[in-house]
Amino acid sequence: MWFKKILICFTLGFILSSSAHSNIVKKGQVGFRFLQNPIAAEAIGRGGLGLVSFRNSNAVFWNPSGLGWLNGKIDFNANYTKGIADINYSAMVGAFNLGKFGVVAIDFMGMDYGEFYGTRRAANDLGYIDVGTFQPSAFAVGMTYSQKVSDRFSYGVRLKYAYQDLGTALIGTEGTDVDDSTLVIESKDYAHGEPAIDIGTTYDFLSHGIRFGAVVRNFSREIKYERYKFPMPFAVGFSMVFRPLTFFNIEPQQHDLEIGFETEHPRDFKEKVKFGAEYCYHELLIVRTGYMCNYDERGLTFGMGVCKEINLVKLRLNYAYQDFGIFNNVHTLSLGLTK
Repeated sequence: MWFKKILICFTLGFILSSSAHSNIVKKGQVGFRFLQNPIAAEAIGRGGLGLVSFRNSNAVFWNPSGLGWLNGKIDFNANYTKGIADINYSAMVGAFNLGKFGVVAIDFMGMDYGEFYGTRRAANDLGYIDVGTFQPSAFAVGMTYSQKVSDRFSYGVRLKYAYQDLGTALIGTEGTDVDDSTLVIESKDYAHGEPAIDIGTTYDFLSHGIRFGAVVRNFSREIKYERYKFPMPFAVGFSMVFRPLTFFNIEPQQHDLEIGFETEHPRDFKEKVKFGAEYCYHELLIVRTGYMCNYDERGLTFGMGVCKEINLVKLRLNYAYQDFGIFNNVHTLSLGLTK
């Protein structure tokens, strides 16, 4: 009974929030955008569906409550994404199942932005001079706790610390312009770190694979580099999946198909909707596809994976492809093991 009340509140809040902002498109109102990068080829391959479908430690990057459904005592995942404009990122997570006391995990995610050339205005024919190269950086480390309190319901909390270093900028502290003889230029570092929290729940209806999940991500204080404050990319997400082949009494160990949708309400953009499907053949070969709606460039996704148990260790290898519009393609590779 209590869960139905929570579910109703979540649903009403989502509907009211969507209708209130349906005609408003807010952009450029958050920072630390790297925290929105999707992680794990499994979820990306099925159109970005990750709130209720994970049974391994990669769940922490989508919905921390999914960690409570971990199969095995120890689980590890390594993920790498080759992104657009030579901007790549990687993530790792390790989880430990404590039985009735819940599941804990430690994760890390880091960005590789590459090298940039720096310039500043100058009183010469070019109007600028080179000031060397710089490499922005960003990372996040997190700790997650999740507990499956019944065969239907789990909750999870992820505490993380996000850090972003935009490099050093040259600031004019005195004078009016570059040709002013009284001009004084000083360097200033633009780096900042801040904690944030993700909170999620998962509910399994124990019928035809129907599962519901809800999550609040990147809840934090506002951050200030110079004059204006901004928050992290706060978002609320909901998802539901089901297994249609169970209606035909087909054994999931032979053929398993999961279909679902996911909605995300970010602070700085329109409502995002994702649709995806995943087919598994004899618990060995997996094929995925999906579509992401209301993104500037993202759209169609594909993925595939293989699972194999060797000496009581279950190995997973997954690949995902994203169509990124004018930026061509994005590729993600994930490697995991469960014991």
